Amino acid sequence: SDTPARLCWKWKVAMLWHVRSPRAALLLAGCALLALGFFYRSSLSPWDARDASHVSLRRLLLAAVSAAESGGAQVRQVRLSNALDQKSKGKTQEGANDPLTAGDLRSHRAIYYGLRRAFPGVAIISEEHDAAGDPEAPDMVQSASLRGVTLDDVAVPRSRVAVWIDPLDATQEYTENLLDYVTTMVCVAVDGSPVIGVIHQPFHNRTVWAWVGHGTSPGLVVAPDAHRDPPVVLVSRSHAGEVQDLARNAFGPNVKLVPAGGAGYKVLEVVSGRADAYLHSSLIKKWDVCAGDALLRALGGRLSALDGSDLQYGPQDDPKAKGGLLATLHGHAAHLGALRRQRDA
Repeated sequence: SDTPARLCWKWKVAMLWHVRSPRAALLLAGCALLALGFFYRSSLSPWDARDASHVSLRRLLLAAVSAAESGGAQVRQVRLSNALDQKSKGKTQEGANDPLTAGDLRSHRAIYYGLRRAFPGVAIISEEHDAAGDPEAPDMVQSASLRGVTLDDVAVPRSRVAVWIDPLDATQEYTENLLDYVTTMVCVAVDGSPVIGVIHQPFHNRTVWAWVGHGTSPGLVVAPDAHRDPPVVLVSRSHAGEVQDLARNAFGPNVKLVPAGGAGYKVLEVVSGRADAYLHSSLIKKWDVCAGDALLRALGGRLSALDGSDLQYGPQDDPKAKGGLLATLHGHAAHLGALRRQRDA
C-alpha cells in the first residue's frame, strides 16, 4: 500500500502538470512537510512494532544496540558510585563465588524492559530476574555505532525469534574493578541460530555488532590468520577447571594460555587477532556466548561445543551449554581436531 510520502509524491506530480498558482505551492509545501515528518518519525523510531505477528530484524538490531548501551550506562554508573550492593547467587560448578550486584540488576531492567516494551511478545531470556515488576525503562536512542549505516530488512514470525541478554558479563571482575573485561550483551536468534550479536564495553564506550549476512559495525576489521604455532588460547580466570591441562595436551606444552574474564571480552580478543582461540571445558550459560557466536559467524569464524556441534538458542532450549566450547576466527576445524583427539585419547 502507498505510504503518505508516496501519495504526496503522486499528487505533487499531478499538481505540477495542471496547476501553477500560489495556493498550489502552499499545498505542495504542506504535503512535503507531511512526507518529511513521516520519514523523520520512521527513522527515529525504527523499533516500533508494525505487525504483531512478525518482527523486523533491522529494527530489532537497532533496539538491541540501544538496549546494550543503556544497560552499560547503568553498569558504569553503579561502579563509579561504588554502590555495588554485592550479594552471592551461590557457587559455580567449579566452586567459585557467583556474585550479583546492583549493576547486574539495573542493567537487566534497562535492557529487558526496554526490549519488552518495544517488542511485546518476543521471547527474552536473561541471566538475571527481577521481582520488582516492570519499571519505567529508559527511552531508546539510536546508537552512534549505527549512524550512517544502511541496512535492508527481514521480517520473521515472532514465534521464531528469541533474544538472549547478559546484562553484565564478568561480574566477578566488575567487583574487583577489572573493568576491561566487562561487557553487556544482546543476541537475537532465529530458529535457534544466532543471527544478531551486540557486545558493548561500557568502560571503553565501544559497541561491536554484527548481523549475519547483512553487515557489521563500522570499523570492525577481521584480523588475518596469524598462523601462530603454538596458538594463543584464552581461558577463564575464574572458571578454569581442567581447561589448562586440556589445552597443553592438545596444542603442546608451549601453548600460550592467557587467563581472562568475561566471554564477551574473550570473543572480542579473538576477533582482534590478539588470540587464536577461546577455550572453555566446563558448563557455561548461553547468554554468555550467544552474542559472540553471532559475531563470529558474521565474520566467518565459528563457536561450537567441543564435540563440534552448534549451540542452540531457541526459547525452549536449555540455557546451559554443558559440552564446553571453542571459539575461533580462523582454523576452527584444525583446533577442534586437536582437542577431540586429546579428549578421545
